[in-house]
Amino acid sequence: MRQSSIFFLFYFFTLPIYGQARTDTYLANLLNTNTSPIFRQVMQQPEKYRLQIIYTQINRDKANRPSFTNYYFRVDSTDYFNPASTVKLPLALLSLEKLNLLNKPQVTKFTAMQFDSAFSGQTKEWTDQTAQSGYPSVAHLIRKAFLVSENDPYSRMYEFVGQQQINRSLHAKGYPDTRITHRFVRMTADENRHTNPVRFIAADGTLLYTQPAAYNTDPFDFRRPARLGKGYYVRDSLVKQPFDFTTRNKLPLESLQQILQSALFPESVSEKQRFNLTANDYQFIYQYLSQAPGETNYPKYDGQKFYDSYAKFFFRDSLHHLPDGLRVFNKVGWAYGFLTDASYVADFRNKVEYMLTAVIYANSDEILNDDKYEYDTVGWPFLYQLGQTIYQHELRRKRAYKPNLSRFKVRYEKRQEDDRPVVTEVDN
Repeated sequence: MRQSSIFFLFYFFTLPIYGQARTDTYLANLLNTNTSPIFRQVMQQPEKYRLQIIYTQINRDKANRPSFTNYYFRVDSTDYFNPASTVKLPLALLSLEKLNLLNKPQVTKFTAMQFDSAFSGQTKEWTDQTAQSGYPSVAHLIRKAFLVSENDPYSRMYEFVGQQQINRSLHAKGYPDTRITHRFVRMTADENRHTNPVRFIAADGTLLYTQPAAYNTDPFDFRRPARLGKGYYVRDSLVKQPFDFTTRNKLPLESLQQILQSALFPESVSEKQRFNLTANDYQFIYQYLSQAPGETNYPKYDGQKFYDSYAKFFFRDSLHHLPDGLRVFNKVGWAYGFLTDASYVADFRNKVEYMLTAVIYANSDEILNDDKYEYDTVGWPFLYQLGQTIYQHELRRKRAYKPNLSRFKVRYEKRQEDDRPVVTEVDN
């Protein structure tokens, strides 16, 4: 019996170990075809790497209407992972939705906004020199959150939407197991319940709209503990007990995949799951989920450091380029040893499309906050191999009808040559 077959049998005879985790034979067999050493290493110990994968096949009918079939590997909403920057996706969608619900035509995603402070820990942000206008805006926050996954824009969107509205909205849209509790700066639980006053101003400084400070009175459900690892560092001191994620952000993998699907294919989900976005909002989202940092004028990111596949984990190889004619509409996250990517892949040259969402935990010493995670040696190489396994399969897969992908054809920017300094360092 071949080694790959041995692994396949071993995994399925030991399935009860993983409790309620869902695994489909179709996907397990497909993953079993990859013989890369790093891929085999992870696949032979999926519980150690807290691996979860969702592969979504998209098939079109004669009228180009898509249907979606999800295949799972170890997917379990009770198996906690830190979602890190993937939470920037729902925050961006909720920020656009809030603007539309304000119903103030003068206040758009491009309108200049300013953040004041009104409670302990809060900070002001009145200008942004990386923006063409010199001011923050919802559009510019989303650009920075998507292109290279900057952290401050997430915190500002959190402050604009408000902790209470974020969670109420996500729960109402059918994601009751999500939990957004904090900014990406060090603050207490009570400080995170308070969000800043925000104002929108016209180009001449005229006040267009002001939003007062807010406080979330809704309780969170922290009954399910989430403690990981053998120890963690607090500054230079090692605490020899598991790190407690019980009150941290939570975004289960299936919810993340569904939120991305709802943003790209809103008609494929129920009305209550859709975000209240305009046609222009959708085009904006499509552009900045898939545009390369080096194509972007504002912010002017260093295209060498923030290369095309920088935030495209399933195509992040040593060449740093995506295949010709292919775009990835996605959101990634990395923190505490977890690497996550939720992607929609559109290959315009070969007429191929699919979704792939996965998380891996690359932290073999089980110590958190020590900056000794195996992102480079295990995490990213594995996700690249996973991406190639699914992509090559999709290139071969027979379809009754080839997709018309014109909906996702985006007019991307062309970097202008000017004397502005490039952005080389960001907090992400």
